[in-house]
Amino acid sequence: MYVELAQDFKGTSFGEEASEILGKCVHCGFCTATCPTYQLLGDELDGPRGRIYLVKQLLESAEASETTRLHLDRCLTCRSCETTCPSGVNYGRLIELARPKVEALFQRPRFQRLQRWLLVRFLLSTWFGVLFRFGQIIRPALPQSLARHVLEKRPVGLRPKSQGDRSVLMLEGCVQPSMAPQINAAAQRVLAKLDVNVITANKAGCCGALPLHLADSDRALNSMRRNIDAWWPQIEKGVDAIVMTASGCGVTVREYGQLLKDDPAYAEKAARVSSMTVDLCEYISPEDARGLGSCSGKRVAFHSPCTLQHGQGIRGRIESILESAGAILTPVQNTHLCCGAAGTYSVLQPELSSKLLDNKLSDLGQGDPEFIATANIGCLAHLASRSDPPVRHWIELIDPAALD
Repeated sequence: MYVELAQDFKGTSFGEEASEILGKCVHCGFCTATCPTYQLLGDELDGPRGRIYLVKQLLESAEASETTRLHLDRCLTCRSCETTCPSGVNYGRLIELARPKVEALFQRPRFQRLQRWLLVRFLLSTWFGVLFRFGQIIRPALPQSLARHVLEKRPVGLRPKSQGDRSVLMLEGCVQPSMAPQINAAAQRVLAKLDVNVITANKAGCCGALPLHLADSDRALNSMRRNIDAWWPQIEKGVDAIVMTASGCGVTVREYGQLLKDDPAYAEKAARVSSMTVDLCEYISPEDARGLGSCSGKRVAFHSPCTLQHGQGIRGRIESILESAGAILTPVQNTHLCCGAAGTYSVLQPELSSKLLDNKLSDLGQGDPEFIATANIGCLAHLASRSDPPVRHWIELIDPAALD
């Protein structure tokens, strides 16, 4: 695809990177077949190819409209299209580049601006944890329509130290410590059994994904710099890896090197951090899982988050781990499709998100599972809001102390 950059974008890093990405697109349309929003709405502009044309118009005119914003807002950034694309178009990066420009060129209505501003600041504040824990306390008294959005409080258990020679950094994250602290506790227990010590950097927080997807690039990049600073002393001491228990964080941290490539103070460190980052399922092997879990004989449906299978290209690994731990995996159709969580998408696009959730739960429930397992806190909370079978992070299913 040829792009004639508008004068405003010529010679800029934005214009050069965006036009390079667009240049790989050959208009084949394979991406539309796997796009969740195109399948629901049937509108070319609600598929990757249509959105690519909208970005092309932006690059060539330096103008944006309500149409541009509407259809970019509806994108889940699930990146299923990247898995399908035969030309290697980095669509997710293109959307990340375009959204801040659209915000700058075509001002969003005041209510939407306020909603997004509050959403980012609330989820990243201490108030979120306080209110969520209070919600868990009064959950039995809440109307079902509200209670289903509050994850039931579950035992956290001990977080033992290992005496082994290997050490890893583990990101606690922003919402996961409040919503499901048992996930990292289970991960630490399993790793301790494998003689791996877990180190938590107190000053590390949000990975940056939340503000990044809401076009708040400055806040996102500052979060990334803060995490790099928090991790760097341990990296210099020779820590083995940076392990992620939330695939949504993992895909973002793995892209720190790209996102901070133009920052002379952080480019090299960011590249190092990205190269050291692994999902928990990459650090734990199927062989490690044998004999660890208490899920032997349990029927489990696995939901692979988009950030795991499309963003990081990890497929089949967790399924192998669960099977090695004795789980019986039930059949799931349309495994490539998004559940509709997509960070804040379920809040900002509730109707589309709800339809995607219903479809996903139908696909996951076909084999009558006893548990649904996943690898990302956002997906877990979204699925649990309507699921009859309990929804767990997969690491909980191979940790005997965590399964109930």
